[in-house]
Amino acid sequence: MPRYALKVEYHGGPFAGWQRQADQPSVQEAIETALAKLEPGPHTIAAAGRTDAGVHALGQVAHCDMVAEWDAFRLSEALNHHLKPAPVAIVACASVPEDWHARFSAMQRRYLFRILMRRAPATHQAGLVWQVKHDLDVAAMQAGAAHLIGRHDFTTFRASICQSDSPVKTLDRLDVTRVETPHGPEAQFDVRARSFLHNQVRSFIGTLERVGAGSWAPDQVAEALAARDRAACGPVCPPQGLYLAEVCYPQDPFA
Repeated sequence: MPRYALKVEYHGGPFAGWQRQADQPSVQEAIETALAKLEPGPHTIAAAGRTDAGVHALGQVAHCDMVAEWDAFRLSEALNHHLKPAPVAIVACASVPEDWHARFSAMQRRYLFRILMRRAPATHQAGLVWQVKHDLDVAAMQAGAAHLIGRHDFTTFRASICQSDSPVKTLDRLDVTRVETPHGPEAQFDVRARSFLHNQVRSFIGTLERVGAGSWAPDQVAEALAARDRAACGPVCPPQGLYLAEVCYPQDPFA
C-alpha cells in the first residue's frame, strides 16, 4: 500500500492529546476521520510522538497508508479541507517507502517550551505559553540545565505512569534563551533527544523555573537527578507552553 509521511501542526487546547481515546477528542482521531472522507477506513496512523493534552505541535510527523496512489500535495490539500474547523493542519506531505515509520525511523525529537514573563494577563498568547508574573534568571536556569545533558537515569523526571522500559535516556541539548517579543520577554527552552520519558520535558521546565525564580540553586538540579526519586523533582509545569517542534530523520522525507 502507498505510504505517506505527514508533517502536522496543531493547537493542543481542544484535544485530550495526540492519541485516539474512546470518549475525548484527539488529534489522531481528527486526522483519521479526515482520511476516511478520502478512502473507506478504518484508518490507523502512527506518529513520532504522543503529545499530552494541551500540548501543541509545529512539526509533528505521522504516516498513513492509502489504497490509491495520491499526489502528495493533493493529499495534503484534501486532508486540510476535511480537517476544518479543527485547529490541525497538514503543512507538508511526502511519499515514503512502505517500511518507513514516523516513530521508529526518527533519529531525534526537538521540543520548544515558552514561558512568558509578565504581570499583565496574556491575551493573544493565552493557551500558547506558560505565564509567570516574575522575571526569571536565564543564566541560572542554563547552569541548572547543564547538569541534565548526556546519558542519565532520569527516574526523578519521569511520570509514574510512564510506560518506557528504562528510565535511562540521552539528552542531547537543553538550551535556555531569553527572547524579547512584542508581547513581553520569554524564556524559551530548546530540548532535544532521540526519545523522551512521559512528562520528562515538563518536569525539566518546572524544575528549572524554580532555579530561575531563585527558589533552587543550579546545583540542586544535579542533586535531584542523582536522587533517582520522583519526589525530588520540582513541580511539573503546565502543558500550554510546550510544542513538538521538529522530528529529525536520517533523510528528511519533506526535503
